[in-house]
Amino acid sequence: MKHFYSKISLKAIALGFICFIVQSNMSVLAFPIYAQQAYANPREANGRIACANCHLAQKPVEIEAPQAVLPNTVFEAIVKIPYDLKNKQILGSGKKGPLNVGAVVILPEHFKLAPIGQLSQEQKQKNKGVYISPYSSKVENILVVGPIAGEKNQEIMFPILSPDPEKDKDVNYIKYPIYIGANRGRGQINPTGEKTNNNAILSTLSGDIENIIINEDGNYNLIVKTNEGEISKQLIPQSFDLIVNKGSKIKIDQQLTKDPNVGGFGQTETEIVLQSSARIYGYMIAVLVIILTQILLVIKKKQFEKVQASEKNF
Repeated sequence: MKHFYSKISLKAIALGFICFIVQSNMSVLAFPIYAQQAYANPREANGRIACANCHLAQKPVEIEAPQAVLPNTVFEAIVKIPYDLKNKQILGSGKKGPLNVGAVVILPEHFKLAPIGQLSQEQKQKNKGVYISPYSSKVENILVVGPIAGEKNQEIMFPILSPDPEKDKDVNYIKYPIYIGANRGRGQINPTGEKTNNNAILSTLSGDIENIIINEDGNYNLIVKTNEGEISKQLIPQSFDLIVNKGSKIKIDQQLTKDPNVGGFGQTETEIVLQSSARIYGYMIAVLVIILTQILLVIKKKQFEKVQASEKNF
Protein backbone atom coordinates (compact mmCIF):
# COMPACT_ATOMS: atom_id res chain seq x y z
CA MET A 1 0.00 0.00 0.00
CA LYS A 2 2.86 2.35 0.84
CA HIS A 3 4.48 1.58 -2.50
CA PHE A 4 1.15 2.32 -4.23
CA TYR A 5 0.85 5.77 -2.61
CA SER A 6 4.46 6.60 -3.42
CA LYS A 7 3.72 5.87 -7.10
CA ILE A 8 0.72 8.20 -7.00
CA SER A 9 2.82 10.90 -5.35
CA LEU A 10 5.51 10.62 -8.00
CA LYS A 11 2.92 10.86 -10.77
CA ALA A 12 1.32 13.90 -9.12
CA ILE A 13 4.72 15.61 -8.79
CA ALA A 14 5.57 14.85 -12.43
CA LEU A 15 2.20 16.15 -13.62
CA GLY A 16 2.59 19.30 -11.55
CA PHE A 17 6.08 19.85 -12.95
CA ILE A 18 4.80 19.53 -16.53
CA CYS A 19 1.95 21.95 -15.82
CA PHE A 20 4.44 24.40 -14.30
CA ILE A 21 6.63 24.26 -17.40
CA VAL A 22 3.65 24.77 -19.72
CA GLN A 23 2.33 27.65 -17.61
CA SER A 24 5.72 29.34 -17.32
CA ASN A 25 6.33 29.11 -21.06
CA MET A 26 2.81 30.17 -22.05
CA SER A 27 4.03 33.44 -23.52
CA VAL A 28 6.53 31.83 -25.91
CA LEU A 29 4.83 28.63 -26.95
CA ALA A 30 2.42 28.73 -29.84
CA PHE A 31 0.82 26.48 -32.39
CA PRO A 32 1.81 24.00 -33.66
CA ILE A 33 3.49 23.20 -30.33
CA TYR A 34 0.17 23.09 -28.45
CA ALA A 35 -1.49 20.94 -31.10
CA GLN A 36 1.42 18.51 -31.23
CA GLN A 37 1.26 18.07 -27.46
CA ALA A 38 -2.50 17.61 -27.26
CA TYR A 39 -3.59 15.90 -30.50
CA ALA A 40 -2.24 12.76 -32.17
CA ASN A 41 -3.96 14.04 -35.32
CA PRO A 42 -4.77 17.76 -35.66
CA ARG A 43 -7.82 17.09 -37.86
CA GLU A 44 -10.87 16.07 -35.85
CA ALA A 45 -13.51 13.59 -37.01
CA ASN A 46 -15.84 16.40 -38.12
CA GLY A 47 -13.12 17.89 -40.33
CA ARG A 48 -12.23 20.76 -38.01
CA ILE A 49 -8.52 21.39 -37.53
CA ALA A 50 -7.38 21.79 -33.92
CA CYS A 51 -5.95 25.30 -34.43
CA ALA A 52 -9.53 26.63 -34.59
CA ASN A 53 -9.98 25.78 -30.90
CA CYS A 54 -7.77 28.72 -29.87
CA HIS A 55 -7.78 30.97 -32.96
CA LEU A 56 -11.47 31.83 -32.91
CA ALA A 57 -11.69 34.43 -35.69
CA GLN A 58 -12.13 33.13 -39.23
CA LYS A 59 -9.79 34.30 -41.96
CA PRO A 60 -9.20 33.12 -45.55
CA VAL A 61 -6.47 30.71 -46.64
CA GLU A 62 -5.58 29.48 -50.12
CA ILE A 63 -3.65 26.53 -51.53
CA GLU A 64 -1.92 26.14 -54.88
CA ALA A 65 -0.99 22.59 -55.84
CA PRO A 66 -0.75 20.65 -59.11
CA GLN A 67 -3.82 18.77 -60.27
CA ALA A 68 -1.80 15.58 -60.81
CA VAL A 69 1.69 14.32 -59.98
CA LEU A 70 3.81 11.37 -61.02
CA PRO A 71 5.15 8.79 -58.54
CA ASN A 72 8.37 9.54 -56.64
CA THR A 73 8.24 13.19 -57.72
CA VAL A 74 8.88 16.38 -55.74
CA PHE A 75 6.09 18.92 -56.20
CA GLU A 76 5.20 22.23 -54.53
CA ALA A 77 2.12 23.04 -52.47
CA ILE A 78 1.97 26.79 -51.78
CA VAL A 79 -0.13 27.94 -48.81
CA LYS A 80 -1.22 31.58 -49.00
CA ILE A 81 -1.98 33.43 -45.73
CA PRO A 82 -3.14 36.94 -46.68
CA TYR A 83 -3.53 39.79 -44.18
CA ASP A 84 -2.96 43.54 -44.01
CA LEU A 85 0.72 44.11 -43.17
CA LYS A 86 -0.22 47.34 -41.40
CA ASN A 87 -1.99 45.38 -38.67
CA LYS A 88 -0.27 45.07 -35.31
CA GLN A 89 -1.23 42.56 -32.64
CA ILE A 90 -0.99 42.64 -28.85
CA LEU A 91 1.87 40.42 -27.76
CA GLY A 92 2.06 38.33 -24.62
CA SER A 93 4.01 41.17 -22.99
CA GLY A 94 1.10 43.56 -23.60
CA LYS A 95 2.95 45.58 -26.22
CA LYS A 96 2.02 45.74 -29.90
CA GLY A 97 4.06 43.98 -32.55
CA PRO A 98 3.91 42.32 -35.98
CA LEU A 99 1.85 39.21 -36.64
CA ASN A 100 3.28 35.72 -36.91
CA VAL A 101 1.90 33.02 -39.19
CA GLY A 102 1.74 29.25 -39.04
CA ALA A 103 0.33 26.46 -41.16
CA VAL A 104 -0.44 22.76 -41.15
CA VAL A 105 -0.75 20.62 -44.28
CA ILE A 106 -2.40 17.21 -43.89
CA LEU A 107 -1.30 15.03 -46.80
CA PRO A 108 -2.55 11.59 -47.80
CA GLU A 109 -0.72 8.70 -46.18
CA HIS A 110 2.68 7.86 -47.73
CA PHE A 111 3.11 11.43 -49.02
CA LYS A 112 5.82 13.24 -47.04
CA LEU A 113 8.17 16.21 -46.85
CA ALA A 114 10.72 16.03 -49.65
CA PRO A 115 14.31 15.39 -48.47
CA ILE A 116 16.55 18.41 -48.86
CA GLY A 117 18.82 16.44 -51.18
CA GLN A 118 16.00 16.18 -53.74
CA LEU A 119 15.21 19.90 -53.78
CA SER A 120 16.38 22.20 -56.53
CA GLN A 121 18.37 25.34 -55.73
CA GLU A 122 15.28 27.42 -56.51
CA GLN A 123 13.18 25.44 -54.03
CA LYS A 124 15.87 25.74 -51.36
CA GLN A 125 15.95 29.49 -51.89
CA LYS A 126 12.16 29.74 -51.55
CA ASN A 127 12.32 28.01 -48.16
CA LYS A 128 15.31 29.89 -46.83
CA GLY A 129 14.68 30.68 -43.17
CA VAL A 130 11.49 28.59 -43.07
CA TYR A 131 11.66 25.38 -41.04
CA ILE A 132 9.03 22.82 -42.05
CA SER A 133 8.80 19.63 -40.00
CA PRO A 134 6.63 16.52 -39.73
CA TYR A 135 3.86 16.74 -37.14
CA SER A 136 5.49 13.94 -35.15
CA SER A 137 8.04 11.16 -35.54
CA LYS A 138 5.20 8.71 -36.23
CA VAL A 139 3.24 10.92 -38.63
CA GLU A 140 5.24 11.97 -41.68
CA ASN A 141 2.29 12.92 -43.88
CA ILE A 142 1.29 15.90 -41.69
CA LEU A 143 3.56 18.93 -42.02
CA VAL A 144 3.70 21.99 -39.79
CA VAL A 145 5.49 25.31 -39.86
CA GLY A 146 5.49 28.30 -37.54
CA PRO A 147 5.23 30.53 -35.80
CA ILE A 148 7.31 32.58 -38.27
CA ALA A 149 7.32 36.24 -39.21
CA GLY A 150 4.23 37.00 -41.27
CA GLU A 151 5.66 40.03 -43.05
CA LYS A 152 7.92 37.86 -45.25
CA ASN A 153 5.93 34.64 -45.23
CA GLN A 154 2.44 35.28 -46.51
CA GLU A 155 3.15 32.47 -48.98
CA ILE A 156 4.77 29.29 -47.66
CA MET A 157 6.04 26.65 -50.08
CA PHE A 158 5.81 23.02 -48.93
CA PRO A 159 8.04 20.68 -51.01
CA ILE A 160 6.32 17.30 -51.05
CA LEU A 161 7.50 13.90 -52.24
CA SER A 162 4.87 11.66 -53.82
CA PRO A 163 4.94 7.89 -53.14
CA ASP A 164 5.56 5.15 -55.69
CA PRO A 165 2.85 2.45 -56.03
CA GLU A 166 5.40 0.14 -57.65
CA LYS A 167 7.38 0.09 -54.40
CA ASP A 168 4.51 0.44 -51.91
CA LYS A 169 1.48 -1.78 -52.47
CA ASP A 170 -0.64 0.33 -50.10
CA VAL A 171 -0.51 3.23 -52.57
CA ASN A 172 -2.85 3.44 -55.58
CA TYR A 173 -3.17 5.61 -58.66
CA ILE A 174 -6.24 7.51 -57.45
CA LYS A 175 -7.38 10.97 -56.35
CA TYR A 176 -6.31 12.02 -52.85
CA PRO A 177 -7.49 14.90 -50.60
CA ILE A 178 -5.14 17.46 -49.02
CA TYR A 179 -6.30 19.49 -46.01
CA ILE A 180 -4.79 22.85 -45.11
CA GLY A 181 -5.05 25.09 -42.06
CA ALA A 182 -3.29 28.40 -41.51
CA ASN A 183 -3.41 31.11 -38.87
CA ARG A 184 -2.10 34.63 -38.58
CA GLY A 185 -1.72 36.35 -35.22
CA ARG A 186 -2.18 35.04 -31.71
CA GLY A 187 -5.11 33.03 -30.43
CA GLN A 188 -7.82 34.15 -28.03
CA ILE A 189 -7.78 31.05 -25.83
CA ASN A 190 -4.93 29.07 -24.29
CA PRO A 191 -5.08 25.25 -24.46
CA THR A 192 -5.75 25.35 -20.70
CA GLY A 193 -9.06 27.10 -21.48
CA GLU A 194 -7.97 30.49 -20.14
CA LYS A 195 -8.31 33.61 -22.25
CA THR A 196 -5.19 35.27 -23.59
CA ASN A 197 -4.70 39.04 -23.45
CA ASN A 198 -5.71 39.11 -27.13
CA ASN A 199 -9.34 39.74 -26.21
CA ALA A 200 -11.44 42.81 -25.53
CA ILE A 201 -11.40 43.80 -21.86
CA LEU A 202 -14.73 43.54 -20.05
CA SER A 203 -15.94 45.51 -17.09
CA THR A 204 -15.68 43.90 -13.68
CA LEU A 205 -17.92 46.57 -12.13
CA SER A 206 -21.32 48.17 -12.57
CA GLY A 207 -21.67 51.90 -12.12
CA ASP A 208 -20.53 55.26 -13.52
CA ILE A 209 -17.02 56.12 -14.74
CA GLU A 210 -16.10 59.19 -12.70
CA ASN A 211 -12.63 59.62 -14.17
CA ILE A 212 -10.04 58.01 -16.46
CA ILE A 213 -6.48 58.51 -15.24
CA ILE A 214 -3.44 57.75 -17.37
CA ASN A 215 -0.69 56.38 -15.12
CA GLU A 216 3.01 57.10 -15.51
CA ASP A 217 3.49 53.78 -17.31
CA GLY A 218 0.79 54.76 -19.85
CA ASN A 219 -1.87 52.36 -18.56
CA TYR A 220 -5.45 53.53 -18.03
CA ASN A 221 -6.98 53.60 -14.57
CA LEU A 222 -10.79 53.71 -14.63
CA ILE A 223 -12.28 55.27 -11.50
CA VAL A 224 -15.77 53.81 -11.14
CA LYS A 225 -18.48 54.73 -8.68
CA THR A 226 -20.40 51.49 -8.24
CA ASN A 227 -24.17 51.20 -7.88
CA GLU A 228 -23.58 50.70 -4.15
CA GLY A 229 -21.85 54.09 -3.96
CA GLU A 230 -18.32 52.75 -3.50
CA ILE A 231 -15.30 54.01 -5.48
CA SER A 232 -13.40 51.24 -7.27
CA LYS A 233 -10.70 51.04 -9.91
CA GLN A 234 -10.08 48.92 -12.99
CA LEU A 235 -6.70 48.93 -14.71
CA ILE A 236 -6.53 48.64 -18.52
CA PRO A 237 -3.20 48.24 -20.38
CA GLN A 238 -2.18 51.09 -22.68
CA SER A 239 -2.13 48.84 -25.77
CA PHE A 240 -5.93 48.69 -25.75
CA ASP A 241 -8.23 51.31 -27.28
CA LEU A 242 -10.99 52.46 -24.93
CA ILE A 243 -14.56 52.72 -26.18
CA VAL A 244 -15.90 54.33 -22.97
CA ASN A 245 -15.45 57.86 -21.67
CA LYS A 246 -15.66 59.77 -18.44
CA GLY A 247 -19.31 59.79 -17.37
CA SER A 248 -20.18 56.54 -19.17
CA LYS A 249 -22.49 54.18 -17.33
CA ILE A 250 -21.18 50.59 -17.42
CA LYS A 251 -22.38 47.14 -16.40
CA ILE A 252 -20.53 43.99 -15.41
CA ASP A 253 -19.10 42.15 -18.47
CA GLN A 254 -19.66 45.18 -20.68
CA GLN A 255 -16.95 45.64 -23.32
CA LEU A 256 -14.64 48.53 -22.41
CA THR A 257 -12.13 48.32 -25.28
CA LYS A 258 -12.05 47.53 -28.96
CA ASP A 259 -11.37 43.91 -29.88
CA PRO A 260 -7.56 43.82 -30.33
CA ASN A 261 -7.57 40.63 -32.39
CA VAL A 262 -6.49 41.30 -35.98
CA GLY A 263 -5.62 37.70 -36.86
CA GLY A 264 -7.52 34.49 -37.29
CA PHE A 265 -7.51 30.96 -38.61
CA GLY A 266 -8.75 29.47 -41.87
CA GLN A 267 -8.84 26.04 -43.42
CA THR A 268 -9.49 24.67 -46.87
CA GLU A 269 -8.84 21.56 -48.92
CA THR A 270 -7.91 20.46 -52.41
CA GLU A 271 -7.41 17.22 -54.34
CA ILE A 272 -4.47 15.76 -56.19
CA VAL A 273 -4.24 12.78 -58.53
CA LEU A 274 -1.35 10.35 -58.30
CA GLN A 275 -0.99 9.68 -61.99
CA SER A 276 0.67 6.70 -63.70
CA SER A 277 3.10 7.55 -66.48
CA ALA A 278 1.91 4.43 -68.34
CA ARG A 279 -1.62 5.83 -68.34
CA ILE A 280 -0.37 9.13 -69.74
CA TYR A 281 1.52 7.35 -72.51
CA GLY A 282 -1.53 5.20 -73.21
CA TYR A 283 -3.74 8.29 -73.35
CA MET A 284 -1.35 10.02 -75.77
CA ILE A 285 -1.26 6.95 -78.00
CA ALA A 286 -5.06 6.74 -77.94
CA VAL A 287 -5.35 10.43 -78.87
CA LEU A 288 -2.82 9.98 -81.67
CA VAL A 289 -4.73 6.98 -83.04
CA ILE A 290 -8.01 8.93 -82.93
CA ILE A 291 -6.45 11.88 -84.75
CA LEU A 292 -4.93 9.64 -87.44
CA THR A 293 -8.25 7.83 -87.82
CA GLN A 294 -10.09 11.12 -88.29
CA ILE A 295 -7.55 12.28 -90.87
CA LEU A 296 -7.82 9.01 -92.79
CA LEU A 297 -11.62 9.23 -92.72
CA VAL A 298 -11.50 12.76 -94.15
CA ILE A 299 -9.08 11.64 -96.90
CA LYS A 300 -11.27 8.63 -97.71
CA LYS A 301 -14.34 10.88 -97.83
CA LYS A 302 -12.61 13.21 -100.30
CA GLN A 303 -11.68 10.22 -102.50
CA PHE A 304 -15.25 8.95 -102.39
CA GLU A 305 -16.59 12.39 -103.35
CA LYS A 306 -14.21 12.51 -106.36
CA VAL A 307 -15.39 9.05 -107.49
CA GLN A 308 -19.03 10.14 -107.22
CA ALA A 309 -18.32 13.33 -109.18
CA SER A 310 -16.55 11.43 -111.97
CA GLU A 311 -19.44 8.91 -112.24
CA LYS A 312 -21.94 11.78 -112.62
CA ASN A 313 -19.87 13.43 -115.33
CA PHE A 314 -19.55 10.10 -117.18
